[in-house]
Order: sequence, then C-alpha cells, then structure tokens
Amino acid sequence: MTQRAKSDTDGLGGPEPHGRGSHGPTIDAGTELDPVHPMKLPRSARHSGLTTAEVAEHVARGEVNDVPVRSSRSTAEIVRANVFTRFNAIIGVLWAITFFVAPIQDTLFGFVIIANTGIGIVQEMRAKRTLDGLAVIGEAKPTVRRDGVAAEISTTEIVLGDVIELGPGDKVVVDGELTEAERLEIDESLLTGEADPVLKRPGDPVMSGSFVVVGGGAFQATKVGREAYAAQLAEEASRFTLVDSELRNGISTILKYVTWMMIPTAIGLIISQLVVKQSDFKNSLARTIGGIVPMIPEGLVLLTSIAFAIGVIRLARQHCLVQELPAIEGLARVDVVCLDKTGTLTEGGMDVRELRPLGGADETYVRKVLGAVGASDPRPNASLRAVIDAYGGDRPDWRVTGALPFSSVRKYSGAAFVEPGAADESRWLLGAPDVLLPAGDPALKEIDHLNEQGLRVLLLARVTRDLDDPDAAAGARATALVVLEQRLRPDAADTLAYFARQDVAAKVISGDNAVSVGAVANKLGLAGAEHTVDARELPAEREKMAEVLESATVFGRVTPQQKRDMVGALQSRGHTVAMTGDGVNDVLALKDADIGVSMGSGSEATRAVAQIVLLNNSFATLPSVVAEGRRVIGNITRVATLFLTKTVYSVLLAILVACFQVEYPFLPRHLTLLSTLTIGIPAFFLALAPNRERAQPNFVRRVMRYSIPSGIIAGIATFVTYMLARSYYVGADALTAETSAATLTLFLVSMWVLAIVARPYTWWRYVLVVAMALAFLVVLAVPSLQHFFALRLVGATMPWTAVGVAVVASVAVEFCWRWVGRHFPANAKGFLPKRAQTAPEESP
Repeated sequence: MTQRAKSDTDGLGGPEPHGRGSHGPTIDAGTELDPVHPMKLPRSARHSGLTTAEVAEHVARGEVNDVPVRSSRSTAEIVRANVFTRFNAIIGVLWAITFFVAPIQDTLFGFVIIANTGIGIVQEMRAKRTLDGLAVIGEAKPTVRRDGVAAEISTTEIVLGDVIELGPGDKVVVDGELTEAERLEIDESLLTGEADPVLKRPGDPVMSGSFVVVGGGAFQATKVGREAYAAQLAEEASRFTLVDSELRNGISTILKYVTWMMIPTAIGLIISQLVVKQSDFKNSLARTIGGIVPMIPEGLVLLTSIAFAIGVIRLARQHCLVQELPAIEGLARVDVVCLDKTGTLTEGGMDVRELRPLGGADETYVRKVLGAVGASDPRPNASLRAVIDAYGGDRPDWRVTGALPFSSVRKYSGAAFVEPGAADESRWLLGAPDVLLPAGDPALKEIDHLNEQGLRVLLLARVTRDLDDPDAAAGARATALVVLEQRLRPDAADTLAYFARQDVAAKVISGDNAVSVGAVANKLGLAGAEHTVDARELPAEREKMAEVLESATVFGRVTPQQKRDMVGALQSRGHTVAMTGDGVNDVLALKDADIGVSMGSGSEATRAVAQIVLLNNSFATLPSVVAEGRRVIGNITRVATLFLTKTVYSVLLAILVACFQVEYPFLPRHLTLLSTLTIGIPAFFLALAPNRERAQPNFVRRVMRYSIPSGIIAGIATFVTYMLARSYYVGADALTAETSAATLTLFLVSMWVLAIVARPYTWWRYVLVVAMALAFLVVLAVPSLQHFFALRLVGATMPWTAVGVAVVASVAVEFCWRWVGRHFPANAKGFLPKRAQTAPEESP
C-alpha cells in the first residue's frame, strides 16, 4: 500500500531538511542512551538548560536578546523620512515667508504639502503594521531547553546561558559555545565569506548569523542582545543584499538634476523680480515664491513611497512577506527565475510507490533495514520521512553504532547497526543511485526508466567502509531500490506558463537526478524540459557555464556551490535573476541572486537571506508580486513624467522672465491650482491604479525623454500668451488679466500632457481627466472662486487667443511624444527582448 509523507522538508538531492517539529524530544531526568536514536544522550552529557528562576534572574539583570529582528522601519524613521527632507525644508521656508507677504490663498501650497506628508506617513504606518504582523508569523523560533524541557520560543526571549538546540537548516540566533555536536557542520559564509561548511565539536564557538548544514547539536548562549558583536554583524548580514532599486536610484538622480537647475534659476528669478518691482516688494516676493515652488517635484518621492507601501499591504493579503520594499520592483524586472524543484514545483511530501529488492535480497529483511535506517535519524528529510512512514513499523531492535546525516554535497545518508547474533556491524547507505553506483552498473538502466517517469529513486546499498570515509560508497553492493512518487503542485503549470508569456526564462535547478527532474518539468509543460543537463558535467569556467545555462532549461545533481555559481554566470550575461528555494542548500544562491524568494516553511537560514517570503508556500503567489512590481514601475513612470514636466516649464518660465525683465506671471495660488488639478489629484489615482505593462529599464531616460520636450513646449506657449496679453491689456487690472490668460494656456497644455499620460483609457481615466477639466471651469465660472484665485478672463479676443496657442502647443506635444517614442526608445540600451517590449498586457 502506498504510504504518504506528512510534510515537506528537503529530499535527497533536494532542499535540506528543516522544520521545527523535528527537534529533540523532551528531556527527562532518566533519559538513557537510545540505541536507535544516537542523538539522545544521557543527562550527564546533555545540558537540561536553565531553570525558570535562573531565567527570571537573567531577565532582571537585562541579559536578554533584545537585538531587533529584521523588520520594517520604526515609527520615528518613517516620520523622519517623510517630514525632514531637503525639499520640505525649502518649501517650509518659502511657506513661512509667504504668510508675511501674501494673503492666505497664496499659502495653500504649504497646506497641500502637510496633507501629502500626512498621507504618506499613514500609508507607511499601515504597511509597517502589516509587515510586522507577517514577520511574527514567519519569525524563526529556536528550540530552547529550560527546566529539562525543549520548547520553541521567540528569539527576543532568549537569555544569557540558555541552551539552544540545532538541526539542519537552523540559524544560529545568538553567539554561544557548543555543548553537543553530532557530525555538526555549520556554514559561516554570511559572516566570513568562506563557502565551505565548518565541522564543529563540543567546546567550539558558534556565531549568530551562521547556519547548520548537516548534523545536529546544542549550544549555550554566551553573548546576547547588543553585547554580542557577532549578533550585530548578523543583523547587518540579514540586510546586506539590500535590493538595488532602479526606481529609487532614478528618482534620486532626477532630484539631483532638479536641484542643480533650481538653485541658479531661483537666484536669477529673485534678482530680476526685485529689480523689476521695486515699488511693491511684497507682491514681487510673492510672485518669486510662486516661481520657485513649482520647480520642486514635492509629491514624487511621496507617491513612490505610498505606491510601495500599498503594494506591501496588497501582497500581505496573499500571505507574501516583503522584507525589502524595492524587492517588489526587482521581481518585476527579473528575466530569469531559477527554481528548485522540491517544494516549488512539487508539494512537500512524497509517497513510497514501490520497493524493488536487487540481487535476490529478501524483501522482509530489506524492510527491516529501511526501518532501522529511518529511525537512526532524529531529523529526517522528506525522502527519509516517506521511508519511515512506509517501513517504520518494520523497525527491528538493532543497536545503532553509527549514523551519517544526509548532505546535499554527498547525496546520501547512512547508518551502521549490530544485528542480534551477528559478530560484525552492518553498514548501509541510502541515497542517489548514480552517486552510489559506478557508471555502467546494470541497475542504473532500470533506474533511468523510472526517472523518465518523473519518479524519485533511492538506492539502499551495503558498504564495507566506515561511514566517515570520504569514499564510503566505494564497492557498494546494491540491495534495493525505493521508488518515491512526488506530488506536483496543481498551480505550478499555470505559473510556469505565465512566466513564459512574460518572456521570463525559467531554469529548474535541482539536486535530484537530471532525467527525473526533466520528466517532472515536462509534465508541467516547461519548454526545453526534454533536454536535461547533469550538473556534474558542467564546466567550471563561468563563461562556458553561462553558455550552457543560456541554452538549457533543466539541471540535475546540482550542488549548493554550483547553484551559487549558476546564478553568478547568468548575471554575468546581463540577466536579472530571481532564485526560489526553501532549504539550506539554496542559501548561497538566494544570497547572490538579485531577488531571493523563500518558502515560509523553508529553513531559518533561507528566510533570513530572502527578500520575499511566501508564507503560504505557494509558488503561484509570484505572479502577484510581479504584477505589483509592474504597477509600481509603470505608474511611477507616468506620474514622474507629470511632475518633471511641471519642473521643466517652471524653470523655463523663470529663465524667460529673468531674460525679458518682466514680472513673473503667476502667484503661488495659481500654480497650486494648476498643480492640484493637472498633477496632484490625477497622480494619486494613477500611481495606485492597476498596471500590467511590462517593466522596462532606463527609468530616468524614459521620464526625461517625454517630460523635457513637454515642459519646454508648455513653458514657451505660456510665455507667448503672457507676452501677447501684456501687449493687449492696459490699465490697473491688466496684470490680473494677463495672468488669467497665461493660466488658461498653461492649464490646457498641462491637461493634454495628463491626457497622454493617462493612456490607455479606461472608464475611470476618462472620468478623471474630464473631472479635472470641469473643476477648472467651475473656478472660472464662480465669482467667489474667481476672486479667491485671482482669475478673471477679460473680453473674448485674448482668452480665445490663449486657447489657440494652447491648441497649437498641444499638437506639438502630441507630435513630440510620438516622434520621441519612435526615434529615441528608452530601452535602446536595455536587455529586454523585443517581444517583451511590444506584447499586449497580460493578466497574472
């Protein structure tokens, strides 16, 4: 009868074992050495941990592990980031001056900034609460012994002197000294950069931030909290791969350019206005402020933060923990995703489908051996758990004399027993057939046929050498084949098809047999799955490895170090690489990938280095993350174009006013109205709207190529109307009429830019554009609003002239957008495939 493994941990050749439920048992005073479980040591050799009273004493002395876990920004950091900015400081000073030289209408821009900042803080706080809540769910809970009982607790509850158990995949959460070690190998690469695991023995130190690769043991905490320097290093190690955000870097570059343009232009404007309007200093100063304020793209950073924050909240509803906000953007730019088969394409557990004795071996005896091998490992992986479920009832009462935990490098585990009535011990290995048997062995042909069906095959072999011998498998005598059936994830095929439609290349990288992995991938419809590559034949040179990776899709028998090398080889070809995994053998590759994605059930080590954690363990969540990234990238590109267009025409108007020695045409209230209707309100809705456009590189270039010509055309058209109005109107109220005509032209041209940015149209985008136009008409039609905003169109000639100039300018803007789009593509130097640039929108 088929037996089912209960949960997913790493299989032989797949992710490493992990999971908290497999830690050592409760310790009783009378615990004796169990011949079947060598990890259960007598109390004399096994520290029972602190007592409740001792824990209370340490807490009273403050000897608690209070180092903050990786999480979102603190409340103070969020407030500081939103309030204390360079541009807020400039606007704050100008706002304060405006209170003394102009009526309340001209101070509206300051209140708008306060409202925007408040909205930004509220949204980021919502995202913080969501992240913190998910972080608690996904938090590593080490097993700590207290009062002789092993129990899981939060890392912040650990005190000095606590005894903490370790198993494969566990992260060392504080500094300490080993008290127990059973073939314990620890990877310290996150701290030292050394990739090879270190064999540890009792008395050796362990540092926070390292993690267990093989074996088990326990250590006593010697440094906790902020006293532990290594703990501080580990906190940085969990952040060291801060995602490189083109969006964030691009906005910083844009703001730098804006600052360079704004300072000399503002100085020139101040000088010119003070010279021109010597008789009315306050009005001159108010108009100067009206010219400087719109140069600042004050809402751009705010809307970017809000877009990321809302993306986090949306993904949290799907149980996706984003540990670094720009990771949402990064995954949307990925063009290669490397997948570990076990736990990603297949579900966690496995079923024993068949047992095939070899060489005339007795099936009853083989069942006993498998039961004994399974019982010898207190922390079995998924493959061994399936064996235990199938043959655990056949476990004999044999004395265990040795045990070898599974390793992703070796590809096998082992055990040694003394059977009743036998003079010598028997030694057994259970693992990958093509590793344990020499090439050409007759049994391998039978195994290849099983692998072609997508089945996982383990070989039980008897050996004569010691289990510790590096060549323990030499001369192995094949005894039986254990055929395991893997359960495919029902949503894996659809997810792979989605990535194929998006021109994202999927590479399956597994420690399993290459033919078996290819068969699984082929069942899921992955293109190229029929051509598999055995990683043992991969060239070590990066360039040659990259050539193989470009042409092939499925790779088997991949070691942890090879996974890392493969990620690096793909990156050397200009690819943006995402890596998914859940076991300790994936940590190095996750760390080096542009975006690391871990399953929530993954080991502590993988969750620590990943930027995105799928708490629901569903590979199908990734398209939602891609969609959120595209929404952020596409929408921020749209709104950045609006903001930068305003900056360009404001700078140009200031230059023209200074050169022609005329009064600046606008007061702060005019540009506050224009900014609100053509940028502020529309940008808020556009930034948060659905957007499935494919992510493209060169953010700054894409924004500048449209905003600069649009801003120049808008600025020139506005100044032309202003100068025509100056020559047309005379009298005491001439300046108000001139300003009104110039405002009308600027509004109409800005509305056309908004109409272009809002494309492609949906019903709500039509409504948005029309609503903004109607709002401006209301201001022009209602006398009280005319007075409030100092807008009054005089006569018919000049207003219609303003409309005519705006129409000509709008046609010029439309022509420029089309011409620039054809002749200066933003992705000319990018590495997106052409089909990805022109394909229609896809629904994830």
